[in-house]
Amino acid sequence: MTKNKLDKKKLEYYKKLLLKLKDDMVHDIKNMSTSNGESDTRDVSGHVLHMADVATDMYDKEFNLGLASKEREVLQRIDAALKRIEDGTYGFCLGTGKPIGQARLKAIPYAEHCLKYQEELDNQSPR
Repeated sequence: MTKNKLDKKKLEYYKKLLLKLKDDMVHDIKNMSTSNGESDTRDVSGHVLHMADVATDMYDKEFNLGLASKEREVLQRIDAALKRIEDGTYGFCLGTGKPIGQARLKAIPYAEHCLKYQEELDNQSPR
């Protein structure tokens, strides 16, 4: 697996990129949590809310929870990528052991698989 291993400069670049991405996502998740809390207390006056407003608030909460869940999954993948940088295995496909292309890593720095293997996985998963 040492063939085509990333040099220290590139590893440092990806580490900074991953840490920035992680920081941004944590900030976004906190903002979603805060906005969900605000909508709970929006009408504390005792007035009856219109049903459409209640439905919109419920939809917004569910949507934000779904986004937060997806972002938490990505955070786990970011943490795993940071661990692979420390282990010296970053940039290699977890399925094949082959190098992951630089273009793919720049687009998705927490990518776990090379494009070819990821396409195989995507074709196997039920839709």
